[in-house]
Amino acid sequence: MSAETLEGRRPSPARERVLETATRLFYTEGVHSVGIDRIIAEAGVAKATFYHHFPGKDDLVRAYVNQQSAWQRAMVAALKATSPREKLMELFAFMCEFGAGPDYRGCPFVNTAAEYPDPAHPVRQAINEYRRWVRGLYRDLLAADGHPDPDGTAGILLVLRDGLVVGFDLDDPATVRAAVQEALTRVLAR
Repeated sequence: MSAETLEGRRPSPARERVLETATRLFYTEGVHSVGIDRIIAEAGVAKATFYHHFPGKDDLVRAYVNQQSAWQRAMVAALKATSPREKLMELFAFMCEFGAGPDYRGCPFVNTAAEYPDPAHPVRQAINEYRRWVRGLYRDLLAADGHPDPDGTAGILLVLRDGLVVGFDLDDPATVRAAVQEALTRVLAR
């Protein structure tokens, strides 16, 4: 990822390779099943370089979660919808398209949360921050669309989102897509 750090400097290429490697492995194989030594070997960095950028594996996992969150925020910012309702519809259509893809392995946030059950853990805190952002995004779009209960409905949409990210991993994508479309239409019609 080519994002800049808080200090205005670009992350080092070695850090980016570690994070890219970890992202690929964490998403396809799970966080706890992938060891640091494998990430170091596949990223082609020295152990000291790894620990310079990530003092421990949990720091790397938190960086992975934060990177996924930044990617999703950028995706939302790039949506072309002209109204809040269209933006919500486009968001869910994008999730359905992504979920039906051949490389889909579930939601990186749900998958990682399953491996970090302690809600006080820093990795879970990063996931919780992402979820607050998603709920706030839904609430803000609903409010801008004039929905009578944007807070309550944002919670419903978050549950719908959680269901679809699991459903695409377990069920027929066409069936999930149709159910999501129907649920979204009903929720927005309230």
